[in-house]
Amino acid sequence: MGLVEVDISMSVDGFITGPGEHGAGLGRGGDVLHYWFTKDPNGPTLLDDALFATSGAVVTSRKVYDGMDGWGESGFYRMPVFVLSHRSHDVVVKGETTFTFVTDGIEVAIAQARLAAGDKKVHIMGGATIVQQALRARLVDTLHLHVAPVILGGGTGLFDNLDGPITRERTEIVESQYATHLRFRVVK
Repeated sequence: MGLVEVDISMSVDGFITGPGEHGAGLGRGGDVLHYWFTKDPNGPTLLDDALFATSGAVVTSRKVYDGMDGWGESGFYRMPVFVLSHRSHDVVVKGETTFTFVTDGIEVAIAQARLAAGDKKVHIMGGATIVQQALRARLVDTLHLHVAPVILGGGTGLFDNLDGPITRERTEIVESQYATHLRFRVVK
């Protein structure tokens, strides 16, 4: 089985949205968190390397799914996506992307994603509560954090609500104009 990796953008002060976020938006000032793949000329390559080339499935939240307003005709990911939700929903197919809604908790969502991914990574893209649940359940093997050079001063904290320390070992640092990309192995 492949690794389970959290792959998410955040501010220097640990927020994945800016203040005033309601729904699945990025809040005030939060757009800068994604400049590393929207404004950087190397962004599409960085995004492809971070996600598409190495992942076989994605886990996300219902809030993120609903906030993305349908994900376009292709569904964006071109792989299975497991949407953790409190509400059941029929499977949604958009191009090569299949959205399966899981109501049985993070452990079941990640188990289903691991089966679908085979030897490739399971990419946990958030939101924050999904990341926190996976970290608390000790299901995460690696963290790939895209740290934007901004202090948002508020918003949705990525590492809130965790049960004690989570020890990490840094394995990679890549600097770019719009973010420092950090990869850590989670010590279990």
